[in-house]
Amino acid sequence: MNLRGIVAVSGRPGLFKLVGQNKGGYVLESLDAQKVKIVANITTTKLASLEDITVYGEDDDLKLLDVFANIVAAKNVPDAKADAKDLKAFFLEVAPGHDQEKVYTSDMKKIVSWYHLLKELPLFTEAAPEAVVDQDGVKIEDKSEKKVKASPKPSNTKAPSKAAQPAKKASMTSKKGV
Repeated sequence: MNLRGIVAVSGRPGLFKLVGQNKGGYVLESLDAQKVKIVANITTTKLASLEDITVYGEDDDLKLLDVFANIVAAKNVPDAKADAKDLKAFFLEVAPGHDQEKVYTSDMKKIVSWYHLLKELPLFTEAAPEAVVDQDGVKIEDKSEKKVKASPKPSNTKAPSKAAQPAKKASMTSKKGV
């Protein structure tokens, strides 16, 4: 699953694809049939990338990608408007080890609705780009993501012109009375 660039926006239903950024905010395109483009303000809007979202677990947190992989393997995926008992039973199957006290039914509904939005997209079937690790254990970023920095421009090192130099003081000695 390649969910890079897919974000959830606080206060807005559905999922959005991050298209770009301008000085006013992030340019987002909705993933539903309407394909509405919006600009989300940088200072007031909170964005959550689906790659970074986790579900509370009893021991460790579960990554959303792993939960989605289990949902794909499951045969009967309930609708997001299903009964709370059905959703809880389904989540025990696809997210074993999730904390049943901290993961609310509304969270389960949200994850199931996200799955139904994403399952037809080609991004859902793509393999996620892997981060390459060198011999020292340091991650090497994808070459496609690296931006080539322009070489620094030399500072203005022109020789000062005569007009730009301050005027020399004239000697004020008088020749009278010599």
